Amino acid sequence: MEGAAQLVSMVGQLVGEEYRILRSVGGQVAELRDELATMNAVLRMQSDADAGSVDHFVREWTNQVRELAYDAEDCVHLYIFRVRCRPNDRFFVWSRRLLTTLFSRRRLADELRDLRARAVVISERHARYGLSREALSRSSSLAPAPRATKHALRAANDPNQFVGISEQAKLLAAKVEKMDDNKERNVFSVVGFGGLGKTTLAMEVCRQLEAMFDRQAQVSVSQTFGRKDLQGLLKRVLHQIVKVKPDKEKGIKEEDSLTPGDIDKMDLDGLTSTIEEKLMDKRYLIMIDDVWTIPAWEVIQSKFPRNNNGSRIIVTTQIETVAKTCSPGSDCIHQIEPLDEKDSEKLFLSRAFGFKDASCPKELKAEMGKILKKCAGLPMAIVSIASLLASYQSPDSKDIWERIFRSIGSEMENNPTLEGMRQIVTLSYNHLPHHLKLCMMYLSIFPEDYVVFKDRLLHRWIAEGLVEEKRGLTLLEVAEGYYKDLMSRNMIDPAPFVSNFRDGGVETCRVHDMILEVMVSKSLEANFVSLVGGQYGGMSYDKIRRLSIHGVEQGAKDLSPPPKKMAARRHGRRDVMEGMNLKHVRSFSMFELEGHKLLDRLDEFTLLRVLDLEGCSGLRNKHLRDICRMYLLKFLSIRGTDIRKIPPSVGDLEHLQMLDARDTYLRYLPKTVTNLEKLERLLFSTKDTWLSMWQPPSGISRMKALREVNNIVIRDNIQVAKEIGDLEGLQGIVVHVNGDSEIREKLRKHLAASLCRTNALRWLNVGDTRVYGDNNLDYLMDLRSPPQLLRYLRFDGGISRLPDWVGSLSYLVEFCMSYGRLKGDQPFAVLCKAPNLRIIRLHEHFYSGDKLVARTAHNFPALKEMRVSCHNEFPSVFSFQEGSMTKLETLELNFYDNQKSIEGVEHLKKLKEVQLIGWKNNSAINRALELLKEDSDRRSKDNNQYVVGVKYYD
Repeated sequence: MEGAAQLVSMVGQLVGEEYRILRSVGGQVAELRDELATMNAVLRMQSDADAGSVDHFVREWTNQVRELAYDAEDCVHLYIFRVRCRPNDRFFVWSRRLLTTLFSRRRLADELRDLRARAVVISERHARYGLSREALSRSSSLAPAPRATKHALRAANDPNQFVGISEQAKLLAAKVEKMDDNKERNVFSVVGFGGLGKTTLAMEVCRQLEAMFDRQAQVSVSQTFGRKDLQGLLKRVLHQIVKVKPDKEKGIKEEDSLTPGDIDKMDLDGLTSTIEEKLMDKRYLIMIDDVWTIPAWEVIQSKFPRNNNGSRIIVTTQIETVAKTCSPGSDCIHQIEPLDEKDSEKLFLSRAFGFKDASCPKELKAEMGKILKKCAGLPMAIVSIASLLASYQSPDSKDIWERIFRSIGSEMENNPTLEGMRQIVTLSYNHLPHHLKLCMMYLSIFPEDYVVFKDRLLHRWIAEGLVEEKRGLTLLEVAEGYYKDLMSRNMIDPAPFVSNFRDGGVETCRVHDMILEVMVSKSLEANFVSLVGGQYGGMSYDKIRRLSIHGVEQGAKDLSPPPKKMAARRHGRRDVMEGMNLKHVRSFSMFELEGHKLLDRLDEFTLLRVLDLEGCSGLRNKHLRDICRMYLLKFLSIRGTDIRKIPPSVGDLEHLQMLDARDTYLRYLPKTVTNLEKLERLLFSTKDTWLSMWQPPSGISRMKALREVNNIVIRDNIQVAKEIGDLEGLQGIVVHVNGDSEIREKLRKHLAASLCRTNALRWLNVGDTRVYGDNNLDYLMDLRSPPQLLRYLRFDGGISRLPDWVGSLSYLVEFCMSYGRLKGDQPFAVLCKAPNLRIIRLHEHFYSGDKLVARTAHNFPALKEMRVSCHNEFPSVFSFQEGSMTKLETLELNFYDNQKSIEGVEHLKKLKEVQLIGWKNNSAINRALELLKEDSDRRSKDNNQYVVGVKYYD
């Protein structure tokens, strides 16, 4: 439902833009805009209200408003697409278009009148049935979410409540117990998504340390905690700390004179002063469970005295920013881990079969494996589903287990046993601000277990209009903030970085299956997303707004147009898909690689803004003709397809912001791409070719919105080298020079001058196609004004030494190099001066000397990770002197089949992981492994061991 408010706001903007042109129907447009603006305010109130406090009538009324908003936006966009005159039309073209679109304008006027009438009817219905503002404004503070779910894992006398967290509890208890010399009060935070067992872990730590502290208390904070709730919380604390433990040495138990009745009568000031009096000279341990906001933490912690008795506070929270505020030191933050495979199975079996050390019948093992994979180590999910299956223990229950696995989403909605799991996810979702709810629901477009590239997600959010404008920030920067916020709240999980030769490390994410189930449920309810195929094979929809194909099962592949007289049903679910109406689709994502029939209907997607066909092998060159007529398109990805040619008409997509044509069979792009003046991101590469580039034509400077362009080569066009400097907003570029010897020097000169003018550049990969040439990149040595905002820098080609300006880049985070053939103290002598450099990646032929030495003088202030991947024999020795790379945590070295060695690894005091790569029969790897293991074992007495890994080539 959150999508409705955003839609209405967008419609108002669009109507406002077209108001001047639509003079003939201006009055109707204005009335419609005013009506929708009023509804927008009500919809935002509904979005902010707790889901459980809004009745069914409000939900149905909201659905009607949402559909009206969708239709109104479609109406205006159809006008833009079919009727309006283009800004650059000449008088004759403009006049002819006015005459030829008279019928369309008349139809538009009729549609606007109908929309206006619908808006009035919906408003009257709102008044007729007596809907009050109070019904919308009731929030979770008035209807608190049940908190029984927080205790589901710690039932009394439950022997399995600590499965998988006992070891974590011991480690955390040791940290909490440890007394610093200054004995100051310390705060420890346990952070992680709901259902991971944070509360259980914290309570077990408190139990283990009970004898170490004079006073203890454990309290929980509500999601809507404010100053008015502080008095009740302090009363609960005081009730617990007046229960004095007996003095074991004296055998005496001193009774506190303060009675429960006295505490209940106290006001806030009295509670504060009494708690301070009781705790000031004591060592106390307070657990504050489920803190949601920084203001809540600040007001609570201020009520506990900062004595010097080694007191401790343990906080549990789902939000990393809250944890960092509570516990400024990283050593005091414990990121709770999901259960591993062994503990997940142990917990599942004990709940499903009712006793410890239970075993699973072999007939049910496959289904159990699928269920545990979906739970992904989340204890609450495991317990909930296992409890549901506890009545079906016989081997004959395989069909029931399989059916419950397939229908976990609907079971979470309807089955009381799984209600706790849904409540946990819903509680976290309801705490999101309005704009993040939309972005979170949007993730339901992607299939289960799908790894999503961060950049792909952010640009899709922008193209869909889900990212709000903020003064002083680009939309991409705002979207970055959204992404970090969702990551901080543990609503999305980081997936492993994807690293490749061209782009370095690329950030990815995924959504836990249980969270995804709830997001899918909410998206389907709000008609925010329509899912087809796989487990959604039996579903169909009346009006499809965002269509995602997840994989069409046999018997559900009929994607032909629907019969004209097919009855429209709101969220109509039919057993067999009879067809689709595609004219309202604004976003189309294809995760089924064979979608031929639907692709043949691309001409029906009139209102499409987002078209994501990544990896779709069914896409053919002929389909591009239809795609290039999608006038409203903002996001287009044909990445990983077999496309060999893009027609020149791509230049007509004047609203296009993102074009991803990586990993195709394209050899070039049409010259008309320079007409795409709103294009912000242009990505290109060719399959099976590491040096795949395209040559931009003159006129690239017209693409003023361009922020990122990759894999371009400048051969003989000096004008292009000059025009790159005119792209004032350019933030990332991969550019190589490849010209004849006569013109190459001029190209280098002008490219260097252009790079000095790209002041916004954050990401630079510069090279020469003749990678084996001598010092082809020396023209970069004396850049008069190098881009100072660079975060990522890569050199591909020979260079006599690293330019000194590289060490002056204050924002540089990652440096990569290949084919540099450096010698001596290069590259470390320059790179060590970069104050924020965190990652170094060194590839083929980066060095031509025998021994690469990180000297004592090379004390990198921020370096955490270094990966050296080169197949040639140089360098043959990696040496680390004492005091070098003092903060290095990850070291990866590729031996390939060469005889290489490591020296001085004992000087890398902060190491956490060393990874070696090479052939299994390489004796040098075995010698290095022995050296590393010995060094790691020596560190065990200081609890400072690191992980040693090896990866062999097949």
